[in-house]
Amino acid sequence: MAGMTNETWTHSSYVPHYLLRGDPFASRLSKEADIVAAFYICIIGIMSATGNGYVLYMTIKRKTKLKPPELMTLNLAIFDFGISVTGKPFFIVSSFSHRWLFGWDGCQFYGWAGFFFGCGSLTTMTMVSLDRYFKICHLRYGTWLKRHHAFLCLVFVWLYAGFWATMPLIGWGSYAPEPFGTSCTLNWWLAQSSVSGQSFVMSILFFCLVLPTGIMVFSYVRIICKVKSSAKEISHFDARINHSPNLEIKLTKVAMLICAGFLIAWIPYAVVSVVSAFGEPDSVPIPVSVIPTLLAKSSAMYNPIIYQLVDLKNSCSPSCFKVLGKRRHFPKSRLYTISGSLKDTPASPKEAQVEM
Repeated sequence: MAGMTNETWTHSSYVPHYLLRGDPFASRLSKEADIVAAFYICIIGIMSATGNGYVLYMTIKRKTKLKPPELMTLNLAIFDFGISVTGKPFFIVSSFSHRWLFGWDGCQFYGWAGFFFGCGSLTTMTMVSLDRYFKICHLRYGTWLKRHHAFLCLVFVWLYAGFWATMPLIGWGSYAPEPFGTSCTLNWWLAQSSVSGQSFVMSILFFCLVLPTGIMVFSYVRIICKVKSSAKEISHFDARINHSPNLEIKLTKVAMLICAGFLIAWIPYAVVSVVSAFGEPDSVPIPVSVIPTLLAKSSAMYNPIIYQLVDLKNSCSPSCFKVLGKRRHFPKSRLYTISGSLKDTPASPKEAQVEM
């Protein structure tokens, strides 16, 4: 506690919200509200860990090399699984106990893990949107993007997320309890304490939210414009899908859906954080601040559900029923990825895999 009070606010009139009360980790919600939140996150955590764990399990069972889109899907599943198993138990136990039980060290770890895995998920989806953009809007680039390029992208994602998540641990910014007491997050309130705090908050908002979101929006807007202006060009950009020009566009829509789901879950939390950082003290009522937090914690659950729905939709397409009558054996399982399979022609024995 003493280490936390020797921050920049000692040189200003600003006092952080968690020092305005005797116990910074005591819940400011009712016991009933904490129990409801705990059960909600428990359900979300089980579904998220199970869904993303299944994606990881299916990957381990595969004997063939993963293709670039499957590597992206795997990376996204790792981040979503990580945030489920490292963050949810802390919140659930603390909510049932009506207070944060893990002290300042646990608060630092919880804040770091949540930010690291969340930033990693968003950055991975940004890479996916760029992959879609290059493959559809710039055909020459789309043809030379190979497996080792995907590995380089993944290395960048992990380093990028690790850099921004570690900065608060080494002095630029910090992690602090949420106003309602049973969770920890980035210390957004530092924006009111010093120039250094303002630079930290503004940098986090730009590099970990505005910039990735802007790239995704730009990529998908350009894709939509490209599709509308040149449907014929889209049908020939990849020879593997020349018999199904609409499939690549459908898969792009799925990628857009995944990104939209993540942003819908996190944007309300970002708005509340900005208001808390630059608004008046207690400008966001504590019961109101809990809702965006719970919504953000559910983001890791969506992707496995989307993979499953897309896989069922593709499996039940008319072309698949035609193939089913001609093929006696299908793999018992496969990695759920934003990709699809179709038969080029009824007489062809090859299966075309469409990459994300």
